[in-house]
Amino acid sequence: MDDVMVQLEGLSEAWLPLVLQYGSQVLLALVTFAIGWWVVGRITSGVHVLLEKRNVDRTLHSFIGTLVGVGLKILLLISVAGMIGIETTSFIALIGAAGLAVGLALQGSLANFAGGMLILILRPFKAGEYIEAQGVGGTVDSIQIFFTILKTADNKTIVVPNGSLSNGNIINYSRQPTRRVDINIGIDYGDDVRQARRILLGLAEADERVFTDPAPVVWLTGLGESSVDLSLRMWTKTDDFWGVFWELQELAKEEFDKAGISIPFPQRTLHMVADPAPRETEKQPQA
Repeated sequence: MDDVMVQLEGLSEAWLPLVLQYGSQVLLALVTFAIGWWVVGRITSGVHVLLEKRNVDRTLHSFIGTLVGVGLKILLLISVAGMIGIETTSFIALIGAAGLAVGLALQGSLANFAGGMLILILRPFKAGEYIEAQGVGGTVDSIQIFFTILKTADNKTIVVPNGSLSNGNIINYSRQPTRRVDINIGIDYGDDVRQARRILLGLAEADERVFTDPAPVVWLTGLGESSVDLSLRMWTKTDDFWGVFWELQELAKEEFDKAGISIPFPQRTLHMVADPAPRETEKQPQA
């Protein structure tokens, strides 16, 4: 019995320092993990609130929140593992190598992903607006992480990669509340330019959709090969742009017909020149 007690005392003297040392590390690691997990949750909630205040598209809310949360939790786990004595250098190297491999394999997708992030944050356009980019045009149907979906006027669907879309020129026809309508018409050289100008201005001033400030104007923009070119320029709401453009163009044609003003088509004047009479072949003297 005495021998057993002696052995237990020896074991306690040998293991007690180790238990106190590593037990305190494990306890500190658990406390750090619990507090860190709570802090990560608060940071994730703060990111959602910040995105809401900055009017970031809701498509990004859950994605960015999840991305931030996962990244912080991975860092927390690595820190806690290091606190209890686990070698983390190999884990960090492994994560870095895996990230590099994934990045090289998904270069195009990552470019589209980054472009989608920029579009959703900077908002150069939004759903429902008409844009032109990358040689195509259409109304924005939806903005996704990797692609933007456009719908054309004839109901075709165009899928544009966000990488190229974010790095190119974008024309947004719907962002401004007003737009200028230009109607270009050519009249015959023999017609009265002043009368044509009065007709065009009268049509613009009679339309309630056309703004009076700035007032509509008609300019003589060029003397073409077969026509005198006039341009009616007026301002209207963006929503009324196409209605004003199509309707006033038709009315202009009707009023010009009533006034006897013609709209010529391209013409060419050909001058026919008769071939000269062929010369008589001189007779060669016979030997």
